[in-house]
This record gives sequence, structure tokens and C-alpha cells, in this order.
Amino acid sequence: MAILSAAKLFFFFFLFTCHVTIFYSSVTAAYSIGVNYGTVADNLPSPPQVANFLKTKTKIDRVKIFDANPDILKAFANTGISVTVTVGNGDIPSLAKLPGAKDWIANKILPHHPQTIIRYIAVGNEILATSDKSLIAHLLPAMKALRSALDLANASSIKVSTPHSLGILSASEPPSTGKFRKGYDKLIFSPILEFHQQTKSPFMVNPYPYFGFKPQTLNYALFKPNAGVFDAATGMNYTNMFDAQLDAVYSAMKRVGYGDVDIVVAETGWPSAGDPGQPGVSLESALSFNGNLVKHVNSGKGTPLMPNRTFETYIFALFNENLKQSISEQNFGLFKPDLSRVYNVGILRNEQGLGPTSPPPTATAPSAGSGKWCVPKSDASDASLQANIDYVCSTGVNCQPIQAGGACFNPNDVMSHASYAMNAYYQANGRHDFNCDFNRTGVITSTDPSHEACNYSNGQASGLKLENSKAADSMRFCTFWQMISLAYCTIFLHLPRRLLE
Repeated sequence: MAILSAAKLFFFFFLFTCHVTIFYSSVTAAYSIGVNYGTVADNLPSPPQVANFLKTKTKIDRVKIFDANPDILKAFANTGISVTVTVGNGDIPSLAKLPGAKDWIANKILPHHPQTIIRYIAVGNEILATSDKSLIAHLLPAMKALRSALDLANASSIKVSTPHSLGILSASEPPSTGKFRKGYDKLIFSPILEFHQQTKSPFMVNPYPYFGFKPQTLNYALFKPNAGVFDAATGMNYTNMFDAQLDAVYSAMKRVGYGDVDIVVAETGWPSAGDPGQPGVSLESALSFNGNLVKHVNSGKGTPLMPNRTFETYIFALFNENLKQSISEQNFGLFKPDLSRVYNVGILRNEQGLGPTSPPPTATAPSAGSGKWCVPKSDASDASLQANIDYVCSTGVNCQPIQAGGACFNPNDVMSHASYAMNAYYQANGRHDFNCDFNRTGVITSTDPSHEACNYSNGQASGLKLENSKAADSMRFCTFWQMISLAYCTIFLHLPRRLLE
């Protein structure tokens, strides 16, 4: 009896440990950030190169494209990366009846399904914003016809939706007042939301704080510290515009009776460069918005009106696209055409973002002093950045952290190493703006680029290592205990029930 009681005790202990371990693993594995893969450029890498880069170098497991390019769909076959395909706006009327929809699915989708995971078909882009009565009238019929065509082709796993700009709202501030444009609410959006509810597909929106901020609300738009915006109707205080925009959409959906439909953020982003003097457009602003966006979305905190929800979010865009009209439109990319990053928001494997971060948990962060750091400009060449590294390290500044084994060695690329070295020089020489010029390749930022054990706060990496320390022993013990726990989970969960009774 004592043995059986002990078995019961161990069973419940290890069952609890198993659930905790599995819960921890599922939480840490959650990732809801995708990218919009636009191709309005003449210098981009080939689709197979892009697919391989995303699969092997990044955490991104979903992309959205603005057409049904067969070369791109073929490139993503067997990668595990899902793709959202877009129907061109001009094609919508021809798909409003089943025969046209069946032909489109047969020609555009079935040659690649299921080798390529096609997650959604986005029917057009921001159709309501076009004010084209024919397109608007044919939008929902095309969505329904494509849904039927997919079901007939045994491709029911693919969902159908359409992205909307926030121009669909007639009111959005404060968020509780959110409502669809008069005349569109019941005639257009109620039927579309009914379709989403019935087919369990998401309502896609394109919230862009970049297009909604004013000089006095820039920090609010960039997820930076601010007083917030209070919504008296709900008693909620909003500290970032992204949440406010999503809650305004939610309020509009709820107002017409469809607050239970999922929301997907089909596009959002911020340019890293623009015309001279363009307010709010800079590398620092793009880093702050997208870096904090990634952390915020993946935190699972949700919004004030939709707490504890994680929204599938697609950043605009994967690349800088040089054939777009304005400088800002050309510079929404997270990466340059040569696959080097414009800035780091934490989507590369085995690294955290260079956006605002908390101090490493293994060290006490030194005072940030002025709260300013020096980082490379996004358009700086590798040659100039390597010259900066060589110069800084020749002046006596400690460059050991960016050597192999150092706390700032990873990610192992010129941009990252130059970021550390340039900032170390800037900090060591009194934080004067001219000490961050580096032949016009440096820029001052108020966003702490620290990541993991690499602490930029005073130009010195903490460099703390767990080897030969009690912390290391504890960490190893934890890892070992997790492995033992999982083994016991397997054993005890398969014990005959009579032994535990």
C-alpha cells in the first residue's frame, strides 16, 4: 500500500511537472509574425533564395504575397512556410460566379497545393478604399464562389478573406466609438462578417499608425513611453495606437453583431527612410515601431478590449522595393535586396531584437546615462562598417565582446559588430554627437540596442557567462530535470490504471 501511495504521489507530481513543461514549451514556441513579400523592385533575390533565407535564417513561418506568382508559390513548396495569395483587384468580377472561381483555383492554386501551404486567399486589397462600385458589388460574391471552388477541389483548409484599410471606419477615437461607414455597415460589412463567421475565416485589416500619427502623438504611435489616451466609455487607457486601431475595428464589428470573428493584421509597418525633414520617418522610428510590434504581438497580452489574444500579424514589408514611387515607400523593408537586415527586430534565428529591451536577467544593467546610443545607418555599406570596426578597435576601445566567444559576437555579421563597436566608441568618448558621425554612417538613437547578454547601456557588454558558476549549475540542473520529467511523464501516463487506484 505504501508503494502504491508513493506511486500515486509521484504520478501526480510528474503529471504536474509534465503539464508545466509542455505549457512552457508551447508559450515559448508561440510566434505570430509574418511578412508581406512585395516585389516592386528590379534587384531582389530569386524566390528560391528568399524561401531558403526565410526557412534557414529567420523565425518567419508565413508570408503574404500580392498576387499568385507561380514562381514564388513553387519556391515555398515543402518549406513549412505558409503563403497568403492575393487575387488582383481587376480579377474580382470574373470570379464572382462559380465557373470563373473554379478555373482560377485550378490554374493558380491546385498546381501548388498542398506541397506549398496556402493559408489564405486574399480577394483583392482594400477594395472599399477604391470606391469602385463594381468591385465592391462583386467582392463578397467572389469570396463565396472561391470558397465553394476550394471545397469542390478538396482544398477546404485554405481560408478566404479580403484586407481592409481603416478607411472603412467612420469613427475610431476613442476606440469604443468605432463604427463602420454609414451605409456600408449593414449592406457591406454585416454580410462579409457573416461569411467569415460561417466559414471560420478571419476579418483582415491593415492598421497603420504611421498614417495616423501627429507630431504630438509620435511616441504613442511608436510604442514609446507616453501618457496614453483614455477612453471614458470603457475606462481603458491606451498606451499605443496599434491597440487603439484594433479595438476601434473590434468595436465596429461588435456593433453589427460580429465581435466573435477573428482579426488578422494583413499589413502594418513603418519606413526607415523618407524625404528630408519628413516627420517621424527614420531608422530609429522604424526600429521602435516594428521591434515593439513584434514583442507586443507575441506577448499574447492582446488589447484592452481583446485581452489575452494573439493576432496573426504581417509586417510590411520583407524588402526595400526600389521601384516604388516615393522614398518612404521604398524603405518599408526589414531587409535589403542582398538579404542583409536594415535593422534588427528579432526575427532572425537565435537572437532577440535590437528594439527596446529589458536588461539581461543575468546581470544588473548599468545606468544608461544619457539614454542615447550610436548605431549604423541602414544604408551604410559593409566596407564602411568594417572600416569603422577596425578604427574603433585600434583606439583602445575593448572589442573583445565582438570576438568569437564574446557576449556580442552573435549575430555574427558586420552590421551587428559595427553597431556594438560604434556605440562603444561613442559612449567612451563622452556621447557627443560628432563621435557618432563615422563619415556619415552613424546615427544617434534613443532605443537601447541591447540584446541577450550583450549590454550596450554604457558601451560595455556584460559578457557574463554561466560556466563555473552556481547559475550554470542551476541551469544545467533545470534542463536535466526537464528531461527526466518528460521521461517520467511518458512512463507514468502509460501505467495501468489499477496500479494507481
